[in-house]
Amino acid sequence: MDNQNKNLILATALSFVVILVWFLLFPPPDRAPTTDVAEQSEQIEAADPALPRADGPAASTASTDIAATDADAPRIQIDTPRVSGSISLLGGRIDDLSLKDYRVSIDEDSDNVTVLKPVGSSSAYYALFGWAASTGVDATAVPGPDTIWEGVEGQTLTPSSPVTLTWDNGAGLLFERTIAVDEDFMFTVSQSVTNAGNGEATLRPYGLLRRHGEPENLKDFFILHEGLVRMSDGALQEADYGKIADFPVDDREGAAAERVEVAENGWIGFTDHYWMATLVPQNGFRSTAKYFSGRDIYQAEAVSGLQTIAPGESATVETRLFAGAKEWETIRHYQNDEGVEGFVDSIDWGWFFFLTKPIFAVLHWLNQLIGNMGWAIIGLTVLIKIILFPLAYKSYSSMAKMKELQPEMEKLKERTGDDRQKLQQEMMALYKKEKVNPAAGCLPILMQIPIFFSLYKVIFVTLELRHAPWIGWIRDLSAPDPSSIYNLFGLLPWGPPETGTIMATVFIGLLPIILGISMWLQQKLNPAPADPTQQMIFAWMPWVFMFMLGGFASGLVVYWIANNTITFTQQYLIMRSHGYKPDVFGNILGSFRRKSRDET
Repeated sequence: MDNQNKNLILATALSFVVILVWFLLFPPPDRAPTTDVAEQSEQIEAADPALPRADGPAASTASTDIAATDADAPRIQIDTPRVSGSISLLGGRIDDLSLKDYRVSIDEDSDNVTVLKPVGSSSAYYALFGWAASTGVDATAVPGPDTIWEGVEGQTLTPSSPVTLTWDNGAGLLFERTIAVDEDFMFTVSQSVTNAGNGEATLRPYGLLRRHGEPENLKDFFILHEGLVRMSDGALQEADYGKIADFPVDDREGAAAERVEVAENGWIGFTDHYWMATLVPQNGFRSTAKYFSGRDIYQAEAVSGLQTIAPGESATVETRLFAGAKEWETIRHYQNDEGVEGFVDSIDWGWFFFLTKPIFAVLHWLNQLIGNMGWAIIGLTVLIKIILFPLAYKSYSSMAKMKELQPEMEKLKERTGDDRQKLQQEMMALYKKEKVNPAAGCLPILMQIPIFFSLYKVIFVTLELRHAPWIGWIRDLSAPDPSSIYNLFGLLPWGPPETGTIMATVFIGLLPIILGISMWLQQKLNPAPADPTQQMIFAWMPWVFMFMLGGFASGLVVYWIANNTITFTQQYLIMRSHGYKPDVFGNILGSFRRKSRDET
């Protein structure tokens, strides 16, 4: 392998580091909505009713006995196979929801993950539904966030038993809200109003999500999106919390806001790393994201069209609420079987979505087949190597021929001396004569770069890798190797350094060490570069990568080790099939003997 080939590999490796730093310093910009926001705002009618504000008194109710906080209000329990919680009759809020299948940590006694929290809790987060008053209806005649709804005392919401809340405004309008839930994470909220008065009533139904402040466990990492996520007639938009706060100020409500008119299908909500709450209206709606700086509240709204109810008539509007885990199979079911358009895109697949989506689909299929995500990653590695084998065969065949030409190249170096230009000319003539392509060895490496980034993205963002065990001490493939040289991998009576600290970076675990050794062994099959500086760089590269990847997810390190092992085996066998018999282990032992002899 000549200097040109070695320089290409070196450039590739350095590009890998540069790309990581670039994405860290300059994360990709959010995708803007397809419809111009200013144009949409102009289309909104001046007399259009405003929703209850998050930074001021809510819409009043006919009742004078208003509960001061959610804790004082009566509740209806939620109990399904996968979620538990309660609905507050104060505003009819869905504000208390925990996931039965997921815990905060891998400890068996850790708390269940909480998705929604009532007002008064740290980082309150809840869903609220209602009607905004318009023509012929006073603002006090519609239920608001402080309305005490009537419900059946002691009733529990289950997949087989919906609950119904009612409220009579005392002025001819009877409001009813029926809440149902399925076996997973989808609620269906049916809002109806009956006009028993003498005149028409025009109202606008809405659903909204309110988040008090940013999430406590916000990752704020460039590879992961957390914040607003919405689909508007096929156009996906993502905006982090900082960008929401920078939206133009809405003069009418005093909040930073961005509106998108959805003609047919869409949804809007907030996504966390693994969890999400999303409003899915039945038909077209106005999708609005807001930030109330006065009380640090983020709000996602889905406002449906005006409903005019004549005397003696009623109207019903249905909105779904997804609140739960971003499980690929579950979300895909809602998309494919229940018509939630583009719902799988709520998972942050990134710029390489054309690779991350199929990679995860195969990984998920292998996990179901094998029953272990760690072995599924190894199986995925095998499949990738099979797909790339024709390219690898040509590459390793070329490297075997170049290894055979090593003595000839040494003679050329002696003959040309310090004349580098003449050396390059002589080497290129030799390659042409022997029909060797010096760049062929770099192709598998170049192909691995987008695959590596895509798998890194998949392992980091998908829920299925969270807390997924492999073997022994690897109990979470989405987290770094918990073992450490610091305590001799658990043999000494003290714990390893805390993840993310400098100590953890220095005292790496067993998997990163195996990774470094696998890279070192693979390097031994390649011809050594002629330039001493390049020799030193390539000699250090396996150990640099060992420490650099030590803090990465264990699943990614498992992939890299499997890839290196398969690559070493393929290259070794292919080189032997071409008549070259690499004595890797003999060379290693010989180098140790020479070093020992020199020291003596």
